[in-house]
Amino acid sequence: MAFDDTFRLSAHAVITDPGGRVLLLKATYGDLAWGLPGGALETGETIHECVIRECREELGWEVSPRYLSGVYYHCAYNSQAFVFRCEPTPGAEPSLSAEHSAWRYFALDELGEAQRRRVEDCLDYAGAAVSGRF
Repeated sequence: MAFDDTFRLSAHAVITDPGGRVLLLKATYGDLAWGLPGGALETGETIHECVIRECREELGWEVSPRYLSGVYYHCAYNSQAFVFRCEPTPGAEPSLSAEHSAWRYFALDELGEAQRRRVEDCLDYAGAAVSGRF
């Protein structure tokens, strides 16, 4: 990698309800896809600071990152996505930003292949972060 090369870095939260379903947000931009809360790192920001800030901005929630479960290369965007298991403030209802139009908890079998793999890796965490590509 050369000094001037760039790629994107992002941090995302896996948040579940008591039934084990995973929180996803529906974007109001791009392909309007459902995705994990999170987004791009800002200059000078750590991955932990990023996932906390993104959850605050997107959900209106304070979260506590419990562990980093994986880092995934996304070839379509030339980016690395850091995935954290996060716990929100108990009893909070999401208050969405303008970036998202809806929120919903999904069962694992409702997720697409790449999303399901990242979430399953997170929920099956065995004490060491994994990596992958999609």
